[in-house]
Amino acid sequence: MKVIAVTNRCLCKEHFLKRLERISKAEADYIILREKDLEESEYFALAEKCLKICGDKLIINSRAETAKTLGINKIQLSYSDFLKYKKEPFEKIGVSVHSLEEAKKAADMNADFIVAGHIFKTDCKKGVEPRGVDFIKEIAESVNKPVFAIGGISPETAPLLKNSGVAGVCIMSGLMSGDNITETIEKIKKI
Repeated sequence: MKVIAVTNRCLCKEHFLKRLERISKAEADYIILREKDLEESEYFALAEKCLKICGDKLIINSRAETAKTLGINKIQLSYSDFLKYKKEPFEKIGVSVHSLEEAKKAADMNADFIVAGHIFKTDCKKGVEPRGVDFIKEIAESVNKPVFAIGGISPETAPLLKNSGVAGVCIMSGLMSGDNITETIEKIKKI
């Protein structure tokens, strides 16, 4: 199973760039630089630093201009942003979806991969009912694109996705604030 780290520097127990370096060295397949609270110039400056650490593993979240300017050819978009940026020349475009209908439409419009969630309970979506394994399984069976589960993913919950058809998972909290980055990634990759 592939592992995509999703950043949130506010969750880090250590300096964010040091944490990012540890995640990259621990064999995360990709790293999505999320950091939604930053202004464009702040995000750009951070992305430039992250590119030096992550290299080809770095995926820019939502900021198409930053990605193009820095020569980063992978981007993760919300479904609504994807509808606007679908013609942009990126090597890989991931789309976050929250319904089967969105997943099918994104796949039909040539998204390269789908991120669907939230699958399990998570502090990021406190009070919002998780969609569950059946939801992600239905999406994986309905589109011919790699599908990644997000939301409440950990070494304890990831095995529940084993027969769901997902290509991998996206993890934020466990990699941003967890103590055992390498162990977390290794356990999930073996599923």
